[in-house]
Amino acid sequence: MVKSVADVENVWLSVERIKKISDRVIGIGPFGLGLDALLTWIPGLGTIYTVGAGGWLIILGLRVKAGPGTLARMLGYLTVDTVTGTVPIAGDAIDALFPGHLLAAKALQKHIESTHWVEMSEREARDQGVFDTHREEMKQDRKLKRVVYLGD
Repeated sequence: MVKSVADVENVWLSVERIKKISDRVIGIGPFGLGLDALLTWIPGLGTIYTVGAGGWLIILGLRVKAGPGTLARMLGYLTVDTVTGTVPIAGDAIDALFPGHLLAAKALQKHIESTHWVEMSEREARDQGVFDTHREEMKQDRKLKRVVYLGD
C-alpha cells in the first residue's frame, strides 16, 4: 500500500509508463501502437506481455486502494485485451488495435485524480480535529470523490 503522496505519484508514473509502452509508442492520429500490438503477432509472447502488464496495473490499483468499480472496469478492459489476442490472426489484429492497457491505465489514473490523499491515519485526523476538514475539502472540489488516509 502507498504510504505517502510521493508513493501515489510514483504509482501514477508507473501507470503512465505502462500506458505509453503498451499502447502508444507510435502515434497514428487518434490511434497508437505499442509493445502490446507488436508482441501479439509472436505466439505466446504477446499473451505473456499482455497478462504481465495487465497484472502489474491491477497490483498498482490495489496499492492505491482503487475501489471495486475501478478494479472491475480495469479487469474488463484487460480481459478483452487478453482474450482477443488468443484468437488466431483476426484476434491478433483486433488485439493490436484495442488499447486495453491504455483504457485500464486511464481508469486507474481517474481514480487517483479523484482522490483526496491525506498523509495521516483516519484516527489521527479525528484526534487532531481535522477529519471533518478533509471531508469538506473533498466536497468543495467537484473532481474529488473520496478521501484516503495513507496512514491506515
